[in-house]
Amino acid sequence: MGHAVLRGRLTAAAGRGSLPSSVLLHGPRGIGKQRLALWLGQALLCTATDRRAQGDALSACGACVACRYAAALTHPDLRWIFPRPRSKDPDANAADVAREYADAIAERVRNGLVYTSADGTAAIYVATIRALVHDAALTPAMSARKVLVIGDAERMVAQEGADAAANAFLKLLEEPPADTTIILTSSEPGALLPTVRSRVAAIRVAPLSDDDVAEWLRHDRVRATLDAAGVPESDAERVRLAHGAPGTLLGESMAFAAERAAALVDAAQSARSSARYRIALHQGAAKARGSFSDVLDAVTDQMAARAQAAVEQMDDRVARAACVAVAAVADAKTRADGNVNPQLVATALLRALRMPAPSRG
Repeated sequence: MGHAVLRGRLTAAAGRGSLPSSVLLHGPRGIGKQRLALWLGQALLCTATDRRAQGDALSACGACVACRYAAALTHPDLRWIFPRPRSKDPDANAADVAREYADAIAERVRNGLVYTSADGTAAIYVATIRALVHDAALTPAMSARKVLVIGDAERMVAQEGADAAANAFLKLLEEPPADTTIILTSSEPGALLPTVRSRVAAIRVAPLSDDDVAEWLRHDRVRATLDAAGVPESDAERVRLAHGAPGTLLGESMAFAAERAAALVDAAQSARSSARYRIALHQGAAKARGSFSDVLDAVTDQMAARAQAAVEQMDDRVARAACVAVAAVADAKTRADGNVNPQLVATALLRALRMPAPSRG
């Protein structure tokens, strides 16, 4: 699973009783933030009595009924929501929402929690927020508390006429019931509403180590999914491509990102400014930040490959330009994470990606 140091900090805080009631786990896409949140939820819901000494880390025993239910994601006191396609019934009640998510979670469990990111049409709609607020008011069914996990929280949709639900959710974040812990995750914390960010304790989740990524790659279901997606078969290459975020290897996102990155690099070489502006506009606006970060990772790989080739050919000019481009991409990623429109970031980046012609001889 990885994140050993952070897991130790979280369980130690929970054991001391100092874990905030509303937490935001944020970091790059694909590093396992939602799995970390669910693991923390299991630790908080564990009913084993031999771990309750004051100040001890609050780890899950893994053997009690609560732990088994939480691990299977069927614990009645563990709610997990994440972006879903818009429901046909915008006024669905809490029971309808619960059934929809039970089906969606069961599908993820069948796939071993190996799933791709939600597409651009999926979101956390107002009916789901109403259901979440409803669930928070309930008495725990099995454990001493409830845990609400909200994955990809930046995809919560503010809808006209939904002020009551939005205000109720903000009130819940600010003053959750004493028996409730709320854990949000986000790859784009800058896209969260300021009123949400101000009500949670933000905790940065770092990318996984190469050893942790390699361990993740050993799972048969992961291997099967990556093979089907056409990701290179070498474990070493998969670890390198993951950049500490193995979730980015799943599905079609990698091929899409590589294609879009190649288009960016090609457009940068064009003498026509119209070609550069056209490809910049193709990056999409604010709602495309997640996929744009994947594109920037792919640009980094392509520029690093050019630098390596130039070094082997002893072409100092191209090697130097490629290294400057890699630094510019890193700066672009920081700006994109800070809620800057991808189109503006791409426009500025294209100048830095322009490469000199290879030396002859």
